[in-house]
Amino acid sequence: MTRSRRFSLACILTILITCATLWMSRPGMETGLATFGGSQRILAADAEQRWYRGNLHTHSLWSDGDDYPEMIALWYRERNYDFLCYTDHNVLQRSERWIDVEKSAGHRAAYDKLKLLFPLNWVQERTTNGRLEVRLKTFGELSERFDEGGKFLLIQGEEITDKFQKKPVHMNATNLQEQIPPHGGNSVYEVIQNNTNAVIAQRERTGKPIFVHLNHPNFVWGITAEDLARVRGENFFEVYNGHIGVNNAGDSIHASTERLWDIILSKRLSELDLPLMYGLATDDGHNYHHIPSRKSEPGRGWVMVLARDLTPKALIESLEQGLFYASSGVFLERVVSDASGLELEIRAEPDVEYTVEFVGTRLGFDPTSTPVLDKNGNELDVTRQYSADIGKVLAKAVLNQSKGSKVSYHFQGNELYVRARITSSKQHPNPSKVGDFQQAWIQPALGPAAKR
Repeated sequence: MTRSRRFSLACILTILITCATLWMSRPGMETGLATFGGSQRILAADAEQRWYRGNLHTHSLWSDGDDYPEMIALWYRERNYDFLCYTDHNVLQRSERWIDVEKSAGHRAAYDKLKLLFPLNWVQERTTNGRLEVRLKTFGELSERFDEGGKFLLIQGEEITDKFQKKPVHMNATNLQEQIPPHGGNSVYEVIQNNTNAVIAQRERTGKPIFVHLNHPNFVWGITAEDLARVRGENFFEVYNGHIGVNNAGDSIHASTERLWDIILSKRLSELDLPLMYGLATDDGHNYHHIPSRKSEPGRGWVMVLARDLTPKALIESLEQGLFYASSGVFLERVVSDASGLELEIRAEPDVEYTVEFVGTRLGFDPTSTPVLDKNGNELDVTRQYSADIGKVLAKAVLNQSKGSKVSYHFQGNELYVRARITSSKQHPNPSKVGDFQQAWIQPALGPAAKR
């Protein structure tokens, strides 16, 4: 081979290698796992930790649910949940409480099911003035009966049910040790902050891990992004709630819960110097009979928490570190993040497609907003309208078993945060809103443009 020909081949090889290198390192998204540099955070089951599935929002006959707490525990345990938190309104399951069977929300049918599945020495009943009454089991009795190390865990909680004027403000406290009464306030923001402060005070006083989150922000359109964004010490909210009346999708006037999330994240990271806000999925179950129906039933939304063991301490530590994802039907194998970007692997089902969208806001976004007006030009007390720069879909891919179930997003250098939404082609079998598809929500990762 002549020298000139060897030189030409070398030039061609150099150009090909350079082009390949540029293609491999291009910004944006790639299917397949990328090689990530720097310190990685890997969310995947291994010898030291595993995924635990749980529901953090549950109602029973202790408040406005229609079934006995032991029946609810049985429902979740039999459907491969690992943990369940009872969150009845403004009460802990600790006192002696008797209910009239016929007047209860579950009526005689719930009582008959209870008697069928539990022996006589478990159900404590009496007759008062000719009325059949049953004593509700306390949390201590329930946990003693159902807790099984490493397999199933009940957690004590409360839905602190408050309001400002006509706007409901509901907050769940997980692993609460003492009941917290609603603290009120002179605005929606102040109500949230006051109740958050009360939970934090109990956590500090008792030394117990206690977890607080805001429930269903669009229930009666009670919470705006501006209200929640500036709360300190409360870094979680329900991006998906399974109740049929919570308006997860928003409407022409009100922002969806995902839109609220992106506005909150953008404000916290660019203006308020506050931590990331994480998104939860919960059931908010009230109705446990005749499933499925268009009532507020269990099995609609949950969290998958990566933890070293099945204890309140380990679960709360993982939640507070963002070591979880929220789901209404899609399961993941792993999520990896580092200074280069995000990657994820879906536990794909046969003949199902998964649309993956990486959502985020870039540095230099337009932060201005305008009020929402009624037909008379009056400003409405709802989340303001913001630029499309906030919560943009930065990249998108469609995956399945044949195409592959792994995808990655590479930071371009100006992202404040990036999160991922996965939507299955499979419809939810019993959704909050008719027509919903099964989804998963990956927690936001700080982008290279965010303050550390």
